[in-house]
Amino acid sequence: MKIHDLSHIICSDMPVFPGTEQPIFQKVNTLDENGFNEAKITMYSHTGTHIDAPAHVLDKGCHLDDLEINYFIGSATVLDFSNIKSQSIDIDCLKAYEEKIKYVEFVLIKTGWSRYWGEEKYYENFPSLSEKAAKWLSQFNLKGVGIDTISIDNSDSVIFAVHKVLLGKNIIIIENLTNLDSVKADNFILSVLPLKNKDADGSPVRAISIENI
Repeated sequence: MKIHDLSHIICSDMPVFPGTEQPIFQKVNTLDENGFNEAKITMYSHTGTHIDAPAHVLDKGCHLDDLEINYFIGSATVLDFSNIKSQSIDIDCLKAYEEKIKYVEFVLIKTGWSRYWGEEKYYENFPSLSEKAAKWLSQFNLKGVGIDTISIDNSDSVIFAVHKVLLGKNIIIIENLTNLDSVKADNFILSVLPLKNKDADGSPVRAISIENI
């Protein structure tokens, strides 16, 4: 069994979605004063590698804690668009992978954009799904769709149409994935377990791939 970490590390100077705040780590107990170390962590629910719940953008959408635990683990495949010339990943791009998509529960979109993590370029002109491509994907029996960019919608979106299409079908979205090059198997197990928060519209996750070798 081979396990790969597909998550960015969470730290106080990490990239965050424009308009949100970076995490704050405050040491509240120390070995010298209290006999143990403990920190208070303040961060947004969509920090780092994270899951979007339907409630993130839909008024009647379910929260992460409404979903059974098995919803966050399942068979997965990586679709490689790291050489794509267009900013938009459309239906024709996806149809080449239709046979792979049919037999998995999670689709991870590799654009290679995670190499810009920590740079201004990470926030601009990244590849993303078109709304029509999202509608085509939503016809499959998927639990989730992930991508190695800061959003599955394009960088100029203010209505988040792709989010609404996928989340409207209870297909969770995983954003800010990384290290997708490490996954060599066509099919593997993906685990994206969220924190068990009440009424969670999203949650940071430790995304991992599990390959049988």
